[in-house]
Amino acid sequence: MKLPFHALLFFVATLVVGCSDNSTNVGDPGDTIDIPVAFECVDGLSNDRYECNNIDLVATVSPENLLAEPLDDGQALNDIWGWTDPETGTEYALVGLVGGVAFVDLSTPSEPQVVGKLEEPESVSGTSGKTSRRAELMHEEKSSWRDFKVYQNHLYVVSDAQPHGMQVFDLTRLRGVEDPPVTFQEDYHYDNFENAHNIAINEGTGYAYVGGSDTYGGGLHIIDLQSPLDPQFAGFHSDSTVGFDSTGYVHDTQCVVYDGPDADYQGDEICMNSSETHLVIANVTDKEHTETIAKSSYENNGYAHQGWLTEDHRYFLLDDEFDEAQNGINTQTYIWDVQDLDNPELIGVHEANTPSIDHNQYIKGNYTYQANYTAGLRILSLDNIGDGELEEVAYFDTFTDNDNRSFDGAWSNYPFFESGIVIVSDVTNGLFILRPTL
Repeated sequence: MKLPFHALLFFVATLVVGCSDNSTNVGDPGDTIDIPVAFECVDGLSNDRYECNNIDLVATVSPENLLAEPLDDGQALNDIWGWTDPETGTEYALVGLVGGVAFVDLSTPSEPQVVGKLEEPESVSGTSGKTSRRAELMHEEKSSWRDFKVYQNHLYVVSDAQPHGMQVFDLTRLRGVEDPPVTFQEDYHYDNFENAHNIAINEGTGYAYVGGSDTYGGGLHIIDLQSPLDPQFAGFHSDSTVGFDSTGYVHDTQCVVYDGPDADYQGDEICMNSSETHLVIANVTDKEHTETIAKSSYENNGYAHQGWLTEDHRYFLLDDEFDEAQNGINTQTYIWDVQDLDNPELIGVHEANTPSIDHNQYIKGNYTYQANYTAGLRILSLDNIGDGELEEVAYFDTFTDNDNRSFDGAWSNYPFFESGIVIVSDVTNGLFILRPTL
């Protein structure tokens, strides 16, 4: 569940093309890729307007240039993900819009090129008629919420509170596009559900986990993707947690082949579900007989929104979307020790120095990359996570107006490119291409 966005005036950011000599090595230790930037972070500012620390601005792309169709409240963007073409090595930003997904070629990150846009399914003509709180908050025809992931060079797209189903798009069609930007149509449509809030894919097993759909109480709707253009329903997982939308609702999940310290579940497929009122850990190895391993709530719970496992599967970082506004506190990150999956333990809470709402975070190596709405991208070190502590080491504030507790600014980020760049979707200001200098 989300509250309506309280965006200010629609801001059309200009396309920044940086070709300066301000380049440096970025990414993990050992990377040797030099990336020119438009504006370095100097004395806490980039381009004399964006507050920053240890992150430079490579380029931006405005909503207009992304082919966005903004709503009346100014919202234009939502989710973001990335794809690297295995044949050419080209990195692409996949940018969620109201009404579709834009594809941006980042082969020269300082000169991003919009290749085209995947349109919504032709069947989408209005809301799905659901009576849930989420549907009540939706606009009549276009959805503010879109989510997508990649498997085997195919993009899988869902959208909330409209009869969207799941789109499948072959990303190799982005190669050699003539006269960009062009309009794309889906390659396949999966219609075993109408609306859905989220999708996660376990690339290790080839299964997709759709959360917040109009099926199975909004629990996990599991799809076999091993034939990428012929997805097949495989099972579901729904628990007894009572949330805001419906019993068993899963807002977001991360599913992995477990390789952590709990010997009881080695090699099993485990999903870490952010389920509104609870963190729910599920065993989905047998798709027809899934099981809940544990479910835990926590003090100050507002809305368990999203989270990510550390790479050793020992810890799980959870963000809560409503706790800041509900409790009048600064941004909180909940640190769970999950060495015993049957008994997850909350060992600490990191409090940031801004009151903004946290939204999506992803862990790469020893850092978590957080998109915290009005506070922008925040990067935190995991050096002392075992003590229940995190430390902010870098940030770039994409939303310059304020750090209020509102649904403006950075929706999500993608930090997994080999080049070391991080891409961020700002709901009103467009795509940001950033270079951390950790």
